[in-house]
Amino acid sequence: MSDAAASTFRPWTPPRRTRRMSLLPFLWQSWRDPLQIWGEAHFKELYISGQSPLGRSLVVSDPAGVRHVLTDNAANYVKGDLQRRVLGPMLADGLLLTEGEQWRRQRRIMAPLFTPAYTARTAEIMDGVCRRRAEGWRLPHHGARVLNIDSEMSGLTFDILSATMFSDDLDGDAAGFERALNQYLSVGARISPLDALKAPDWIPRLGRVASGGAARFFEERVAALVARRRARLTHGDAPDDLLTALLNARDEEGDGSGLSDHEVASNILTFILAGHETTARTLGWTLHLISRDRRVADILKAEADGWDRSPAGVRDLIWHRAVIEEAMRLFPPAPAMIRQALEDDEIGGHEVKAGQSVLIAPWVIHRHEKLWDEPDAFRPERFLPENRKSIDRYAWLPFSGGPRICIGAAFALQEAVIALAEILKAAEVEAITRDEPRPVHQVTLRSQRTLRLRLRARRDQALGPKPGA
Repeated sequence: MSDAAASTFRPWTPPRRTRRMSLLPFLWQSWRDPLQIWGEAHFKELYISGQSPLGRSLVVSDPAGVRHVLTDNAANYVKGDLQRRVLGPMLADGLLLTEGEQWRRQRRIMAPLFTPAYTARTAEIMDGVCRRRAEGWRLPHHGARVLNIDSEMSGLTFDILSATMFSDDLDGDAAGFERALNQYLSVGARISPLDALKAPDWIPRLGRVASGGAARFFEERVAALVARRRARLTHGDAPDDLLTALLNARDEEGDGSGLSDHEVASNILTFILAGHETTARTLGWTLHLISRDRRVADILKAEADGWDRSPAGVRDLIWHRAVIEEAMRLFPPAPAMIRQALEDDEIGGHEVKAGQSVLIAPWVIHRHEKLWDEPDAFRPERFLPENRKSIDRYAWLPFSGGPRICIGAAFALQEAVIALAEILKAAEVEAITRDEPRPVHQVTLRSQRTLRLRLRARRDQALGPKPGA
């Protein structure tokens, strides 16, 4: 075994079932942590068709089958009722959940706001936010600080979102948004047994009632944000950012209309959940992996030190991107997707009836024995340019795929690469204990316990430039 292979780190993974689950254990586990409904067979077989506790379903892990559902016959597969029941109260009219012509219209309107050129324009702003965050840690020249990584990365990505999309018009209330988001994801966005059993909407969901304050917080803050920006547009002093562009955008290929204030608010909430939250969790898992692999950490530090902080230089941070993409493989921000067939179909020789659920689980696909060499190992080399072309496009799905691929994927990757580079320019990242953080599925993939790491000031950086440099 080579030295590189000997140092390969394998993060903790949940135990895998060996027997089918009956209805009550299935409902309990779906509410508590859906990651643990997956059995050993899911990571060995590319298709699993059969009767689940909630009806007939097909789990698709074959990249060809995934491509069929997400791209080739995407019009036949819509977001399932369960996802709309869970997330609909907050995100019903945003890109994440809308369907048909409403979705196509919104996508047309917003696509020009997330072009590579527009995204590149935000790189300098992102870098400034990340540098201020790292400087704010005030890492001592001798000794170290233990940081709540979950909170720090949430604050960092929130500040980036605020600066790039809203010109800091969210009043810097990162802590308030984090508290509300934590409450919503830990209580309100869980899969209620009543939702899973398709109980009538008039029956109260305890989680939704308990998280009502968080939902109101988001709705009130975002509605006020949109109203303030509308007023500034009227007065002609609105800043040139993504929110202004969103309010000014028009459906040039359709009737020329724009988004309503309600649609804008729904999409801002979608950006917070599908952008800020997922990138924060990706950065947290990335730092955890780096803290356990000194070889990779040293490579990244050298690459970060060579970056001149120019937007153009971001593309040269190839190891940073590879490490982040490997972190998203091991800890996909959205661990599972459910689609519902509108008409009868066939996927990989398996019959699908109208109304049947089709499950595509990046958590399973990214760790599947038939798709990856050493699937549970942290091996960022997989995603270096010379190796990446061998990875099937539909075997790596942190941003979904097909027409509904995440509109902000390039934005999120750029943000994560810049943030990681600035952190590693400033700090050594060290694990505190041997205990592994355990992932839990709460819409996004979070750590069951607060993720804490020790950050130590880089001694070579703290000493300053060498004489004559």
